[in-house]
Amino acid sequence: MDARLVDEAVEAIRAGEPVVVPTDTVYGLCTTPYRREPIERLYRLKGRDEQQPTALVVSDLDKIFECVPELRGRPEALARALLPGPLTLVLPNPAHRFRWLTGTRPDTIGVRVPVLEGATRSMSANLSGGADPRRLDDVPEEIRSACAVLVDGGELPGTPSTVIDLTGPEPNVLREGLVPAKEALARLAEPRSIGQA
Repeated sequence: MDARLVDEAVEAIRAGEPVVVPTDTVYGLCTTPYRREPIERLYRLKGRDEQQPTALVVSDLDKIFECVPELRGRPEALARALLPGPLTLVLPNPAHRFRWLTGTRPDTIGVRVPVLEGATRSMSANLSGGADPRRLDDVPEEIRSACAVLVDGGELPGTPSTVIDLTGPEPNVLREGLVPAKEALARLAEPRSIGQA
């Protein structure tokens, strides 16, 4: 991957511009998560209903706890048992942080830490309801032409992340994705994975 292009993508994301980058699953449409307006622009670009949540995607696990400091104790232990990797975790968001990402459930937030180089805040780079992009050429032209930077990472798995809601007493699989849900749930069942003796 071209390091100069990655640097340009990071700068564009910080500036609130839309960018397409490879993740460990599919190509992602990214921008800064820290302001409402850039996220609303991504929603319009995708044709996505603003009531649908979007995950906060960061480059390392500790960044999640900087962004949502209330995630301590059990939520932190669960996240550390599963991330980084091709999973999206729905965790408690008691302070209703990043309200523009949470859709109709402001008391929860989706988080993702892909295994990759660099940082992104993304949703898949497809039109709402469209196929998940495995190659940069699979990203619809109307999205590519609206982005400040396109980073080509070659062919990706093309299967989105597995989504698990961890806000209730038991994990709830919302979407089966690249990681088999059974495998993720088995990791959660290991006593050492959630800090038990």
